[in-house]
Amino acid sequence: MFFFTVVTDRRQPIFRCQSARSLLGDCLRQCRTRWTFEIMAIVLLPDHLHAIWSLPSGDSNYSVRWSWIKKEFSKRWLGAGHHEYEISAARRREGRRGVWQPRFWEHTIKSDDDYERHFDYIHYNPVKHGFVRCPHEWPHSSFHRWVKQGVYPWHWACWNDSQRSMNFDDMNESVGE
Repeated sequence: MFFFTVVTDRRQPIFRCQSARSLLGDCLRQCRTRWTFEIMAIVLLPDHLHAIWSLPSGDSNYSVRWSWIKKEFSKRWLGAGHHEYEISAARRREGRRGVWQPRFWEHTIKSDDDYERHFDYIHYNPVKHGFVRCPHEWPHSSFHRWVKQGVYPWHWACWNDSQRSMNFDDMNESVGE
């Protein structure tokens, strides 16, 4: 399993737009039909996303998947008339566009505790960034799926939940933020 942070170019908040969120969802689903993987957890914020993927045994080629997703999203996003940031001639020669940062952050999940910590980090991220007071208030997250399956209580990690303190400061380098 792998944890990812993927960021838009210059942190432009393109995922505030419903059409961008829908387009990304389409690209993720289509990628999964080409190369098998399971999305264990995901959160989509205005300028970045975090996800945990489970790949088939013996397959660690997540780079080809992210490359395809970013390329397809960019092609379709720009084809629909949306803008990109201006990029350098060198980046343009490399075939880059001004939609995504060129790279992404990856962390190999090493243990059950590591998985749980990154899983919680993903679902707490909208609260961490100040978009909402409770994870259940953020609609663009797998948190809702895990509440339905009984993994989280609905009120998990709310600011007014005095029994829970979420501190991920020690993870900032390991998650690419």
